[in-house]
Amino acid sequence: MNVGWTGRVLPAHFAVIAAAAGLALANVLRVGGRAATAGVGLGVAGAVLGGSRRSVIAGAVAVILVGGWWWGSHRLAALDRSPLSAELGRSGEARVEITGPARHGLYAIRLPGRIRSFERAPVDERVELELPLGRAPPQGAIVDALVVVRAPRGPSDGFDERTWLHRQGIHAVLHVDGWRVVGRRHGLGGLGDRLRRWLQHGSGAGLDGERRAIVEGVLLGDDDALSPSLKTAFRRSGLYHLLAVSGENVVLLAGGVLVLGWFFGVSRWIGHVCALAAIGAYVLAVGPQPSVIRAAVSGAAVSIAWLAAHERDRWHVLGLGAAALLAWNPYVVYDAGFQLSFAAVLAIFVLAGPIRSRLEGYPLPGGIRAGVAISVACALVTAPILWLQFGQVPLLGVAANAAAEPAMPVLLGLAFGAAIVQPLSPSLAASLAWLNGWVALYIAGCARAIGAVPFAQVTGGAAALAVALLLVAAAVVCRRLVAA
Repeated sequence: MNVGWTGRVLPAHFAVIAAAAGLALANVLRVGGRAATAGVGLGVAGAVLGGSRRSVIAGAVAVILVGGWWWGSHRLAALDRSPLSAELGRSGEARVEITGPARHGLYAIRLPGRIRSFERAPVDERVELELPLGRAPPQGAIVDALVVVRAPRGPSDGFDERTWLHRQGIHAVLHVDGWRVVGRRHGLGGLGDRLRRWLQHGSGAGLDGERRAIVEGVLLGDDDALSPSLKTAFRRSGLYHLLAVSGENVVLLAGGVLVLGWFFGVSRWIGHVCALAAIGAYVLAVGPQPSVIRAAVSGAAVSIAWLAAHERDRWHVLGLGAAALLAWNPYVVYDAGFQLSFAAVLAIFVLAGPIRSRLEGYPLPGGIRAGVAISVACALVTAPILWLQFGQVPLLGVAANAAAEPAMPVLLGLAFGAAIVQPLSPSLAASLAWLNGWVALYIAGCARAIGAVPFAQVTGGAAALAVALLLVAAAVVCRRLVAA
């Protein structure tokens, strides 16, 4: 079956779409084991009685959809469960594992964690810690703390902390009065902590201040060290996505590993195995962010497909990324990062190529033309999401990305290179990091220059008008695609 620019629809496509749809459907209505068993039985019966190939495919899709629906319901029930909710309002001693980096606010420091015991009774639940401004325990530390267990705050100033944390499986905030480190976590979490520290130390060797903060923000998705004014500049200019780990990071890492393998003369299959290991290590270091999980699943699927001598399909691997994220947490469908990440990739798949063709007659170098096409495609598709999620739309994002994006591979390449050589040659790592500092300043300069334009970002009614115009433009582009 041919569907124009989308290519040929295969049974594998139906399978991943059904899995993702079933997982997402659990957010609307949850099903139990009996209902799921009945649905699977009907799907199998339809496949057997139908006899034709289409009936078999339809029955298999129904089974996968119902299975995804049941699993999504099971995962949501697990995420909603909170033994610690019975302790709300109580104070006591808790042992907590710090699972992520600190985020410094105006009045407090917040850290993600996993509580292991409360008043010496075993508990295993995700929590958020709130500390006074000052020193905070590092990621990976196990701390004993005096805490007060409180419920997250409700809606205030347009932000509903309770719902936001609930969708991450967090139902309690621990207000910390005092703490001390008693150890470090082990296992995969501990390995991820060590990898993160290695990337931080190596990529920023000799750097400090704003330069180091930008390198860490792009490499690890941690913007906590950036000044509030620079964060605002990145938001207004439409470049804030650069501070979130994206598929570009994963692609460059995997490509770099394959190039190194070729340079040292190793076989290609060993190179792909090393690329898989590098992707897994990077995911451990940066944490399970939607964009990096999507890119990691896609990159891993490409390498596995090559190793298995199967043709890769970008739509299939994109669907696998969505299904993997939803299988872990179906609530992620509400997450802005998930929505923006997949919307941007869909825009690149569908719109970037035709837009680039339309730019053929303009006096632009090929690389700039491709960058502009991708930026325009992403702007058309992500603007409604930005408006719905944040009430803001950057108007100059295309210009900002055209200026800053060419520097991104350079920054990431130097950052990874500095981290790799640092154990062998600290002086060479410092030189690479020094060069990277100038690249980081260039990206910051793009954000500040474009973010300073009065109409760089619009809100309220102006944002709604901008979204409406962009939707009209996207409809025109899609109509021309269908006509072509």
